[in-house]
Amino acid sequence: MSYFRPTIDTMTGYIPGEQPKPGTNILKLNTNENPYPPSPQAMAVLRDLDSEWLRRYPDPFAREFCHAVSAALDVPADWVIVGNGSDDVLNILIRACAEGAERPIAYPTPTYVLYQTLATMQPATVVEVPYGENFQLPIEALVAAHAAVTFIARPNSPSGHVVPLDELRELAQRVSGVLAIDEAYVDFADGSALPLVREFENVILLRTLSKGYSLAGLRMGFGIAHPALLAGLFKVKDSYNIDAIATLVGTAAMRDQAYKTACAEKVKASRAQLTVDLKHLGFTVLESHGNFVLASPIDHSAERIYLRLKERGILVRYFNQPGLDDKLRITVGTDAQNQSLIEALASIMA
Repeated sequence: MSYFRPTIDTMTGYIPGEQPKPGTNILKLNTNENPYPPSPQAMAVLRDLDSEWLRRYPDPFAREFCHAVSAALDVPADWVIVGNGSDDVLNILIRACAEGAERPIAYPTPTYVLYQTLATMQPATVVEVPYGENFQLPIEALVAAHAAVTFIARPNSPSGHVVPLDELRELAQRVSGVLAIDEAYVDFADGSALPLVREFENVILLRTLSKGYSLAGLRMGFGIAHPALLAGLFKVKDSYNIDAIATLVGTAAMRDQAYKTACAEKVKASRAQLTVDLKHLGFTVLESHGNFVLASPIDHSAERIYLRLKERGILVRYFNQPGLDDKLRITVGTDAQNQSLIEALASIMA
């Protein structure tokens, strides 16, 4: 006897990257956290928190945060939906739009594996379409999927590439359902797909405070879309999916765009140097627009190197799946952290 639906019995749950406790003597370059601390303004809000914010229920729509997004990104506040991380918004979107084989989801691969996990939980049929050569977007196959939701991560993880805006525009024009553009790593890229939200009612843009704002532990993300699209999403959102602390701290971080941008620029500069250093060690490294790089060792010994690094207290991400099992995804750290990684790699490969 099973207590669960057949779908749950047979599915594989999402497996997050390893998370040692804070303070553990580990160089953590496996889950794409920002190596710099959150905004001082956000930390000041946390230090001065009034207990009344904990006693009362929070604003179910996090409207103060929505207004901060409005000011920062020049979008109407009522075009914003807030979630417990952007993963929550992904879940809301699938719960509201996808179901079975009649309303599948589609996305190009390789990409963020949570899309598949959430669809399987629904359940909804998943249509996976491999990227073309040099990560060319397979527009025709995605359109032919007739998906209720089509997901495009931009920049994509784990590859780090960016789909050109004109290709996304064509996809938005041609898909029959919602086009969800996941911009979790946009703060480390040049340019956003935000203009498409203004052009198309069926486009939703997803953002997170986990990466560029150094708030992965806060769990706060948001979506931007036309109110006609958000109306259905609000129906399935949990009543109080954003707590009061996250709303206050996230609002302060969103208002401190100068600090976020300065940290992102440091990460981008470190990414460029890390790429050069990895290539000097014989790695093939894809051009990345995220806060990570995808690197292939010359002898394809990615798993061995991952394990040897772990023995030395350095965590990177290894994906044991076809097409990725000869590669390592490495989060960009500070220059000092990156140098420690390079020295360890040089020793291992020697």
